[in-house]
Amino acid sequence: MRIAVVGATGMVGNVMLQVLAERNFPVTELIPVASERSVGKLLSYKGKEYSVVNLATAVQMKPDIALFSAGGETSLEWAPKFAEVGTTVIDNSSAWRMDPTKKLVVPEINGDVLTKEDKIIANPNCSTIQLVMALGPLHKKYRMKRVVISTYQSVSGTGVKAVQQLDNEEAGVEGEMAYPHPIGRNALPHCDVFLENGYTKEEMKLVKEPKKILRDDSFSITATAVRIPTAGGHSESVNIQFENDFDLAKVREILTETEGVIVQDNVKENVYPMPINAHNKDEVFVGRIRRDESQSNTLNMWIVSDNLRKGAATNTIQIAEYLVKNDILKNKVLA
Repeated sequence: MRIAVVGATGMVGNVMLQVLAERNFPVTELIPVASERSVGKLLSYKGKEYSVVNLATAVQMKPDIALFSAGGETSLEWAPKFAEVGTTVIDNSSAWRMDPTKKLVVPEINGDVLTKEDKIIANPNCSTIQLVMALGPLHKKYRMKRVVISTYQSVSGTGVKAVQQLDNEEAGVEGEMAYPHPIGRNALPHCDVFLENGYTKEEMKLVKEPKKILRDDSFSITATAVRIPTAGGHSESVNIQFENDFDLAKVREILTETEGVIVQDNVKENVYPMPINAHNKDEVFVGRIRRDESQSNTLNMWIVSDNLRKGAATNTIQIAEYLVKNDILKNKVLA
């Protein structure tokens, strides 16, 4: 299979190459794609070196799948051009997520929506992915009424510039600022830009995307997203009010049996999810599972995942794996 990685020299693009190799995705030809300033640069993949090409060249090469992580503007302009030549695009930006004609997919939760006609597939926001991995199976069983989310998100979710800001602050070095304030020893209730309603774009992604993924808008969501000085991994405090009552043991059982979820919930032994332990892992970790004693049918949970892995690169590649496994790639015969 001919696989293009658009944004191959970026933070998520690098992780995509790593995950493709780790999971032995059936790549017969890799096409690393980046901006003009990176054209000709050599990238190593599974012991071979590949030359970076520009977007126009990549389209002409007609890859079977193009994994996009190059920003919304690039996706809006170039994803349709790849789709026109028969390439299936899996896009990691926010460009197509809420487009009613495009699927928004977490394979373990709603991979069944994919068809051969889907040539541009949206990968959800990193915080959304780990959220729905835990909410999806519980919603099926107990039916959610309202969800309140508070996030604690790492600087890697902003990008290289933000990681460098944190490194500079820790080293006592002055440098370029990704944020309007210091991030070291701080917490910024400011993820992405503020909108007219007073929420940030990140918060509104958490409000809208789960409803599309779960194919249900009967429940309400509100969110506060906070940036904290961790290098990697997003954490979420989630309060869920259900229509039906639940048993805590059954909740743990459901989550334990959910593919891609690991329950870490033994407070007597100080076992609970932490971003430092989720680093470089593909699973979503859930703990601090307890009843909200202030109102009926309500549950509290703590959800942690590596935002560059399951929150971005891994989920993108799992979508590609789902397409291959279920023979959904149009006009592509696989051995």
